[in-house]
Formats: sequence, C-alpha cells, structure tokens
Amino acid sequence: MIIVMKAGAAKKDKDEVIKRIKELGYQPHVIHGTTRDVIGAIGDERGKLALQSIESMPGVESVVPILQPYKLASKEVKKEPSVIRISDTVAIGGQEIIVMAGPCSVESEEQIIATAREVKEAGAHVLRGGAFKPRTSPYSFQGLEGEGLKLLAKAREVAGLPVVTEVITPETVDLVAEYADIIQIGARSAQNFALLKKVGQAGKPVLLKRGMSMTIQELLMSAEYILAEGNQEVILCERGIRTFETATRNTLDLSAIPVLKGKTHLPVVADPSHGTGNYHYVAPMAMAAVAAGADGLMIEVHPDPEHASSDGPQSLKPAKFAAMMTQLRRIALAADRRI
Repeated sequence: MIIVMKAGAAKKDKDEVIKRIKELGYQPHVIHGTTRDVIGAIGDERGKLALQSIESMPGVESVVPILQPYKLASKEVKKEPSVIRISDTVAIGGQEIIVMAGPCSVESEEQIIATAREVKEAGAHVLRGGAFKPRTSPYSFQGLEGEGLKLLAKAREVAGLPVVTEVITPETVDLVAEYADIIQIGARSAQNFALLKKVGQAGKPVLLKRGMSMTIQELLMSAEYILAEGNQEVILCERGIRTFETATRNTLDLSAIPVLKGKTHLPVVADPSHGTGNYHYVAPMAMAAVAAGADGLMIEVHPDPEHASSDGPQSLKPAKFAAMMTQLRRIALAADRRI
C-alpha cells in the first residue's frame, strides 16, 4: 500500500503514520516528493486491508494499493524521476546525461591514473574500473582486488572523478563501499539475493546491471531487494541480453530504456561496450541510447586495449572516446538534454 500524505503534512503526523504501519506488521519506506511525501507500507499482502484504516489519520490524503509486484521501484509510489546524487558535482536522473568511463579492469597505477585523466579531459563524469572481476573462466584475470580498490581511490584523488566498481560477494561489500562512490552489481550477480540485500544496507548508490537472461520485470524485482533494505539510490543498467545472434557479444536491448522509464522512477543507463563487445559499435549504440532516453552511459576506455587484461576488443582508446563525446553532445542537445 501507498500512504499519500497531504501537502504540508506535519512531521508529527508522518511519525504517527509510520508508527501505525509498524504496529500493523509492515515496513515503512518514506519517499520524498516535490510537493508531498508518500510512505510505502511493504509486507504480507494478506493483511493489507488493515492498512486502509490509516486513511482516517491526521495528515493522510489517501491509501492506495500498489498493483505492481515491484512496490518501491514502481511509478505508483513515486511519479517523478528520482535524481541520485553521486558527489557534490554529479547527479544522475536529471537533465544531464552522466558518462561513466574507464577500463574493464584496474591493471596498474599508471594505467588507471592515465585513463582517469584522459576520460576526465574528454568530459566523463565518473571513473569506472574493476577491482574484483567475475569471469566465465577460472583461468582468466580475476582483478587486483583490494590493491585495485586502493588504485581507484588514488585515481579519484588525481582526476577528481567519483568511482564506480563492482562487488561480487556479500563478504566484500563493506570493503568495496569504503572505496567506491557507486557500488556496481554485475550481470552475473543480478539475482544473487544475499548480495542485493547486503548492498541495500551499505549506504551507497548502487548500479544494478541487467542479467544476461533477465526479463525487465526480473530486473525491477532485483532492484526491489535493494530498495526494500532502505536504499533508494538504485541505478538500472541495460547491458545487453543473450539471444541467438552471434554478430555481437550480446544484444543491446535499447527498447528496455523507454520501457523502464515508463515503469519506474529509477534512473536508467546503458552499457554499449558489454552490449556489443566490439569497439566499432560502441559509439553508434551510445548515441542510440541517448536518443532512446538513457540517463547515463557506461563506456570502457583503455590506453592500450590490444594488451588489456580483459575486454580489450570492446574498449575505446582515449582519442576515440573523446571523439564520441563530441558526437554525443550533439545528440543530447537534439534530445533536450546535455552532457
């Protein structure tokens, strides 16, 4: 159920509503709107009729059932888009399209700092880089782990960019949260529900990638696990799904962007690097994602992709990334956005 408070409702009225929700055995989630607050009451649907009595409490405008299975992610709870602040200068979900760029894997201090400087100069807003790398083969490069996190922190200090990096186990969430400005959940972990709950408790924005075979509803239900732990700062990422097509690494489902924008208030970004697996296709699909309404992009950039430890074929060199950013600014302007 959603409890819609009246515009200007007093704090004591909200506190009483929250208290009553808890007494009825539900978990309250306060969502602040531009003109009024709503309080989601999440729990066992079998007793939801008892929540209707809250409608008579002071400061309450209405009590409305949430029809979608993803309660807190739904636009029924919050109609206006959520804007998630990453740092003092970076927020995602608003008019500005946010570009996250950097290598698939942190390989050395020289590599990550050089890349950070290059992508910052080209106009990127966030530095991406993997310290923990879940790989299909156990013999592939698995990342520098804790040392990689320290190098990301150093690159952030040098370039002045917030950092997004992946976590792969519940046990390392606190460690990653210590260094990351955005915690990434990769495609292989998108239905690791213990991990989703843990990052929901970490107090940091979360970038949730769509699993390789996930439906849109399954993606939103995974987001719900994070939101239900009290973390409302979730960013959804379309990174391509597995189909019968073999010309690209994955099939980048650009239709997911407007579909998600119609179903949820959460920001939506696209990852054309993983979505295509080939650097030739990254810029065209990045421009298409902006035209489709994406709030941000994740782009893999490496100074020497021919010798990258992972995902070299889909990584742009810094000069190609800078040229793409120039093109993206024109597309964003045509879509009444900016980069």
